[in-house]
Amino acid sequence: MKKVLLVPAVLLLALRAQAQNEAPMSHGGHFDITFWFAILEIPFLLICIYFSFKTAQILKGGILGVGMTFLAWGFLVMGIGHAIMQLKHFFNYDLLQILFGHNGGAVAWFIALSTTWGLSAFGFYKMYSVGKLNK
Repeated sequence: MKKVLLVPAVLLLALRAQAQNEAPMSHGGHFDITFWFAILEIPFLLICIYFSFKTAQILKGGILGVGMTFLAWGFLVMGIGHAIMQLKHFFNYDLLQILFGHNGGAVAWFIALSTTWGLSAFGFYKMYSVGKLNK
């Protein structure tokens, strides 16, 4: 568990260092919090993906395990989508548009979003159904 928290801790320390070195009034610099949110997003998504699959594995099937598995796959698709977004944001490299063209890229993005939402919703529904049965 300590190793998992190391990456976000290092990134938060880097964020603090930049905030101190590039405060709005120093060196004419500009502190850009959106840059750091984008940088921190990927490690936190990776942690969520890792623990969602580990939780699904521990639950070993059953309704809760199946629900968690669907959530884990939804998180994985979301993580890939966010990595693609960061490629576009930082490097102006639109992977989906390059692979599928302008319209195809938009359709692929819609399919990815729908897949993420669908997997997550179905996973939550499966887990909700357990609580409903226990009432």
